[in-house]
Amino acid sequence: MKRRNQYAALSLCASLLSVSGCSMMMGEEEVAEQAPQRPAMNVIDITAADRAPSKPVESTNDTQSQGMDAYGAIGQPPLYSSVQGAYKGRPLTKHIGDYVKNMAQDLIANMEYVNNKTPIGVTHFALLDTDLQKTDLLGRQMAESFVHELHKFRVPVIDFKATEYIRITDDGDFVLSRDYLELSSSLPIEYVLTGTMTKHQGGVLVNARILGMESRAVVATAQMLVPFYVVDALIPSDGSQQNGMRDGVKLSRG
Repeated sequence: MKRRNQYAALSLCASLLSVSGCSMMMGEEEVAEQAPQRPAMNVIDITAADRAPSKPVESTNDTQSQGMDAYGAIGQPPLYSSVQGAYKGRPLTKHIGDYVKNMAQDLIANMEYVNNKTPIGVTHFALLDTDLQKTDLLGRQMAESFVHELHKFRVPVIDFKATEYIRITDDGDFVLSRDYLELSSSLPIEYVLTGTMTKHQGGVLVNARILGMESRAVVATAQMLVPFYVVDALIPSDGSQQNGMRDGVKLSRG
């Protein structure tokens, strides 16, 4: 009888263990199903190039605008001319006329007495460290650009280099002359725009002013530094860069 009771007790314990084991297994499966699935780890080989910080990609406009001054000229190209004067640097977005335009606006802003009924003449800009009787290609071109800018402001400009006839030659047809014997000695010029130029480390410092022909009074002024690479972009028509040079500037009589 005693053995029969022990066998029944052992059978009850075995059944209890099986039931508890099944419940434990079911609990682990339910926990596994409820637990979020983790993504598989992707192991890759990181090279030295991948470890280096990536540089931001610059836009085209930002790249083009680097090295430009306030007027858009590209700054300090490594090679901006050859010995013969042929321009080999990067192309300029602004030329000397754009700098003259800004100077003309400064002149108009502080101009006195000059109006649309006061004729004005424009002369070449002289080199400041000379006897004021010498100029260069820059001084000549600035005078031509000022004639254009003043006319845009409706200021009457008198071209005193114009003759009273047209000269027809094998080289072309011309109405302008530098021979004072061919020019008129009496012109209704009341004011004159003139100026000086000084070589600077960064270019040419230009001083422009408008004077009264009778009073010699200064009625308008302007000043600007023209970068050297803009000045050097002006190429003489004869291509000469050696004769008549002093400190890199070709001198000529005004």
